Amino acid sequence: MNPAEPSPSGGAAPGRHPSTAPAAAPDPRTAHPHGILQSSQSLINIIVIALFIITFTVQPFRIPSASMEPTLLVGDFLLVSKEISSDRGIGIFAPSRIQRGDLIVFHYPVDPSLHLVKRVVGLPGDRIRLRAGRAFVDGHALSEPYAVFRPSLPDSYRDDFPRMDSVDPGVNPRWWIQMRSFLADGELTVPADSYFVLGDNRNDSEDSRYWGFVPRDAIVGKPFLIYFSLRNQDDKPDPANAADGAAAAGPHSWRLGSLADFARWDRSLRVIH
Repeated sequence: MNPAEPSPSGGAAPGRHPSTAPAAAPDPRTAHPHGILQSSQSLINIIVIALFIITFTVQPFRIPSASMEPTLLVGDFLLVSKEISSDRGIGIFAPSRIQRGDLIVFHYPVDPSLHLVKRVVGLPGDRIRLRAGRAFVDGHALSEPYAVFRPSLPDSYRDDFPRMDSVDPGVNPRWWIQMRSFLADGELTVPADSYFVLGDNRNDSEDSRYWGFVPRDAIVGKPFLIYFSLRNQDDKPDPANAADGAAAAGPHSWRLGSLADFARWDRSLRVIH
């Protein structure tokens, strides 16, 4: 009898202990539940991390108006970093200070339940005035490559801010009264822990000219990424103006084209400046 083979009686071969026999291969059916448990734990960890990031570090927002065009368009979806210089900052990004030229998302001072996004033009202590829509800080004109001045009717209050001899019906009454205490020599001085903000679409923006300063505590964060952009109804392609080849393909092809055109794909994952 070959000593490496079991004896006919079913026992181990002489001179060989049963514990030295090769271990049986694991049954895949017994390993499967363990794999599911590990996958579930990994998924839970990912969800917890995502919730932490959304709660303390970044937050999504959607642009509802044209006041920040062309930098931000109606339908842009933004990721906003909450990591701005503050004692309450918690998160994974290094905190940053608010500087002139930054975009910020903040609670609308008139109605804190709403969020707005504008560009910081005046920092605490700055003296602000506008002439023909152009911003001046401490007597010096700002370089504003992001600002646009689309044709509109003349508006002395909007374009030559601040001035008290004319008022726009859109001005908040409380701000109209409060503004006087910050005026000196035709300039508006930004108080401590506050910011003066304007829209990039300078002739079509309700901003600090109309409702006042943004308190530091009202600031949510800085937008840093357009992660998706949904087309506005007004800028969807008109199928009547489609190319001949597309029109000849029939209605089914038009539907496929419409699905592809509902978003501005070229703006996805675009870094905001």
